[in-house]
Amino acid sequence: MRSRKPGAGSWRIGKCFFLILLLFTIFCSRAAVVSSSEKWTGVDESVVEKYAKEHGREARKPFIDTDQGDLLLFVFLLAGTIGGFAAGYSWRVLMERKTKDKE
Repeated sequence: MRSRKPGAGSWRIGKCFFLILLLFTIFCSRAAVVSSSEKWTGVDESVVEKYAKEHGREARKPFIDTDQGDLLLFVFLLAGTIGGFAAGYSWRVLMERKTKDKE
């Protein structure tokens, strides 16, 4: 029977972790280069604006411009707070088993 050296398994795990980290880093750096060199148009630009122009509707400034500062972040924070409060308030209704039907 072979005797194992102490820490031999951790060396193998460390090599695998390093290899995965290296591949992840290479993949992410390549993705950043590709995405910065090409501009992909979104659905708004490629589809919606095209059909809007066909039917005589031009783009206009939105009523609430969320591109200014941290307004969009604030809207997401507010929606998450309201959703979390609603889920927390009705936690027992959402997660409790219905045992009244069995009685």
